[in-house]
Amino acid sequence: MSKEGLYKSLAKVLANSYTLYLKTQNFHWNVRGPQFHSLHSLFEIQYTDLAAAIDEIAERIRSIGFPAPGSFKEFLELSAIRESDGKLSATEMVKEIFQDQQIITESLQKALKKGQDLHDEATVDLMIQRIQVHEKNAWMLESSLPQ
Repeated sequence: MSKEGLYKSLAKVLANSYTLYLKTQNFHWNVRGPQFHSLHSLFEIQYTDLAAAIDEIAERIRSIGFPAPGSFKEFLELSAIRESDGKLSATEMVKEIFQDQQIITESLQKALKKGQDLHDEATVDLMIQRIQVHEKNAWMLESSLPQ
């Protein structure tokens, strides 16, 4: 296992995080309906956390000696999370973001494994923290869906 493999995994995590940040903020701006207030607030909490996380992930990439991807073009090429417009129903927004939480958790788990293989405790710690956040986010989103 090389640091380049770790870099590639972290670059995907960064791209997924940035894409999810933008998508969540879009949904925050455009959500409507009876759950407006609660979802508007939930989306804000989640995109605010992502804003801080993308900086930490980019700095981790730099600290292992690689340039952090930072353009929309790079993010779109690397991200497994797809863009969405803000024209969905509130329930559709929640379902999409819930699925995206699962996608990002999978990419974090891959980066975690690569960090463990390299005995890179700083990366391992960051990935564990982010996995915890995204698992909690998924739970909160799923709990917001109509039964």
